[in-house]
Amino acid sequence: MHNRRGWILVALSGFVVVVAGAFGTHALDGRLAPRLLGAFETGVRYQAWHTLAAMAVLIWRGQQPLKGQRAVLWLWGLGMIAFSGSLYLLALTGAHWLGPITPFGGLLLMAGWLTLAWCGWRQQPAD
Repeated sequence: MHNRRGWILVALSGFVVVVAGAFGTHALDGRLAPRLLGAFETGVRYQAWHTLAAMAVLIWRGQQPLKGQRAVLWLWGLGMIAFSGSLYLLALTGAHWLGPITPFGGLLLMAGWLTLAWCGWRQQPAD
């Protein structure tokens, strides 16, 4: 299977999205301040969207490997860990020192999108 590790990591990220979403809805609702629950839900939402986007890049990469696609996946993967992970931990522990990690994760996610745009720009037309 081409991109085997990528598919395994995307599947695990999807699993974490479902677990975190269910945990947030069933275990944290009413136990966290609304602001912290909102932060947790934002982490779940961003991880879900980037997991789906990574699946699309893996499909694209399987059909047409291009320079930069792997960088997109790395940027999004690290961005999800930093952005969503810091929000999960902030909500669950209240450790405010995690605050500066969240925007760094957001920058990694944005860099992934810009790298994706670069991949599309550099792609040669089939005509």
